[in-house]
Amino acid sequence: FNRSGLGLSRQTMSNWMIYCTETWLMPLYEKLHQMLLQAEIINADETELQVLREPGRKATTKSYMWLYRTGSYAEHPIILYEYQPGRGSKYPLEFLSGFKGYLQTDGYGGYDALKDVTHVGCMAHLKRKFHEAVTVLPNGKKTGSAVEGEAYCEKLFQLERTFKDLPPEARKQKRQEFAKPVLDEFLAWGSTRKASEKSKLGIALGYLHNNGKELSEYLNDGRLEISNNLAERSIKPFVIDRKNFLFANTPRGATASAIMFSIIQTAIANDLDPYCYLVYIFTEAPKMAAKGEDWISAMLPKKAPDTCKAGKVNRNQV
Repeated sequence: FNRSGLGLSRQTMSNWMIYCTETWLMPLYEKLHQMLLQAEIINADETELQVLREPGRKATTKSYMWLYRTGSYAEHPIILYEYQPGRGSKYPLEFLSGFKGYLQTDGYGGYDALKDVTHVGCMAHLKRKFHEAVTVLPNGKKTGSAVEGEAYCEKLFQLERTFKDLPPEARKQKRQEFAKPVLDEFLAWGSTRKASEKSKLGIALGYLHNNGKELSEYLNDGRLEISNNLAERSIKPFVIDRKNFLFANTPRGATASAIMFSIIQTAIANDLDPYCYLVYIFTEAPKMAAKGEDWISAMLPKKAPDTCKAGKVNRNQV
């Protein structure tokens, strides 16, 4: 617009984005939310977001962007972000109301309020904590509980790499045969180790002790992952972009951002070109809505035309 000689304020452009999101993307987001709750596996994570003009709160108060997504074996992946002003358990409790499958997280206690789900832990978080304990050891020291704990984690990841190409049931069998004895020994080892609760080693041992059941859960279903890295990778695009936009101005804008990120990342996960997919939605949805047709179901990523598939887009026709 600027190159065409039409100056538009940032506020005007933001309002256009919010209007398009609320009118055409939010109904699609809500449909995807309903579908997500029917999944058997959900990975979740959360990260900070600053919102400047939130009623009754200081501009420096921390708000959060939550991330919920289907597991790695979902035929049609769904990735949803949700903005909330806090990090309390009431937010995942409300968003995941009705969900009764596996919930994999990093062990944050805010998810514990969900009682009808099977909680799955994250071995990557445990490994990082032991690695942090190793890094504070005196130079050259290669022995001790921190080193042993990290070695146990690495052994489990090495085994998992050998199982990665197996179908779920075979993967489960291999885990039961080879990984379970290692993890059982690891948990028994951890119960005999002592360290100051505030030390790096104490934090790692505490995480192992407090999350033993959840860390073992991945052994019981071959579709589960050893870590929650799937959710971490899905929240990373928002974290990277946040380094550029820094903050949201209003809660309405933060919510619109969550919805836009959701539609774009879900499109990418379904091998769609996100730009082409958005053009398709904004072009076809209004036409179908004007005719009284069910445009929401028709705009789902799994129903997008082949012309929106990644690698098949002719930009001159978009």
